[in-house]
Amino acid sequence: MFPPEAITFLKGLEKNNRREWFQPRKETFETKLKEPMLAFVESINAELLKFAPEHITEPKKAVYRIYRDTRFSKDKTPYKTHLGAIFPRRGLGKDAAAGFYFHVSPKEVGVACGAYAPGPEQLLKIRTFIAENHKLLHREIKGMGSLQGSTLTRVPKGFDAEHPAADLIKMKQWYWWVELDPALATSPKLKAEIAKRFRAMAPMVELLNKPLLKSAKTKLAADGV
Repeated sequence: MFPPEAITFLKGLEKNNRREWFQPRKETFETKLKEPMLAFVESINAELLKFAPEHITEPKKAVYRIYRDTRFSKDKTPYKTHLGAIFPRRGLGKDAAAGFYFHVSPKEVGVACGAYAPGPEQLLKIRTFIAENHKLLHREIKGMGSLQGSTLTRVPKGFDAEHPAADLIKMKQWYWWVELDPALATSPKLKAEIAKRFRAMAPMVELLNKPLLKSAKTKLAADGV
C-alpha cells in the first residue's frame, strides 16, 4: 500500500500542475510515491508468478514516468496526476500486446487488463484470431463485465460484415477497466484487490496474445533463433 502522503501529493499536483510547484517537492514524490510504487510492483510480480509468470516485469520498466509527453497535446500541463504501472507479456513489446495495468490517483485506483494499443500488424492478427475463434472468445467474455475499447464504424476490409463476431472484429482495442475506491491506495487490501482482478482476466489476456505469440515464434524460427 501507499502512505497517505502519496495521495496528498497527487491531490496537490492536481491543483498545482506546474514545474514551480513540483520541483521543490520532488523528494516527497521520490520517497512517498515512486519508491513505494517500485516496492508495490515487486509485490504484484510475486502474485503474477502464481498465474501469469510471463508478465513479471522489472519495476523500473513497469512504472510509468510522472512526466507527460506534451509534444502533440493541447494540454501542456507537465505532469500526470496518477502513477501507473504496466505488466506486458514478455517478448511481445510494452504496448502492442495484451497485458495488465493499474494506477493510483486521488480519484480512483484504476485496474485494466487487455490489449490497449495494438499496431496495424497486431490488430490484423488479433482480428483474424477472433474471427476464427469467436465461439471461444464469446464464451470466455461472458460474465467478465463490459469489454471496452475504441471501435470502427464498419467491419474492416477482408472480414465478413455479417460475421457473428463482427462487434469484436470492429474493435481497435480490447480491454476491461474498473475504477476502485481511492481509499484502497492506502489500505493493506490493495495488493489482494488488484491481484484478484488480474487473475480473473489472465485467461483473456492469454487468448488475446495467442496469435501474437504464434507470429513471434514463427519469426524466431525463420531467423534461425
